[in-house]
Amino acid sequence: MRLVIATCSVDYSGRLTAHLPMAPRLLMVKADGSVLIHADGGSYKPLNWMSPPCKLTEDGDVWSVTNKAGEELRITIEEVHSDTAYELGTDPGLIKDGVEAHLQELLAEHVHTFGEGWTLVRREYPTAIGPVDLLCRDADGKHVAVEIKRRGEIDGVEQLTRYVELLNRDPMLAPVRGIFAAQLIKPQAKVLATDRGLECLTVDYDALRGMESDVLRLF
Repeated sequence: MRLVIATCSVDYSGRLTAHLPMAPRLLMVKADGSVLIHADGGSYKPLNWMSPPCKLTEDGDVWSVTNKAGEELRITIEEVHSDTAYELGTDPGLIKDGVEAHLQELLAEHVHTFGEGWTLVRREYPTAIGPVDLLCRDADGKHVAVEIKRRGEIDGVEQLTRYVELLNRDPMLAPVRGIFAAQLIKPQAKVLATDRGLECLTVDYDALRGMESDVLRLF
């Protein structure tokens, strides 16, 4: 993990363009290759970021971060106030709360919820950046990564995006698509998921436990 506090400006070009004028910011470079730009406000969300796989090139005071889609973050640094790095090691992963853990268990047991002819490959399928909640095969035998949340937000979509990108590098698994499953999925998360080519599944927890109708909605 590399943390750089610098006065900088940021320009993004890709599906749209965006500009952050010169100001002090935190630049975070993670071991998975992602680059995030934070301000001292706006809660936990970065002002801009580039998800892996991407490439960081430093040319003097200019950082260029590009991904395989040709999108670019260009960071122009006026002054570096701090530049530190620390090896965090392997993270043990998120311990889910009772509802999320039970949802994962139920969906693994009733994988036909996603469609007729589906089969479970494995729960907590391991990857280099953490375990995928469920790895399944659809009726056509193609692999599907499923990320399960109690409340579906943008962070969960980003997490699933990284898993799908990584799994698709494995020729034994590709092509892999993704499903984001949650009791409640925020509209912004649905929009981002659609943009990333992911599907969203709204799960009725009580229905899945057999208390009500077992019909779920796949958007």
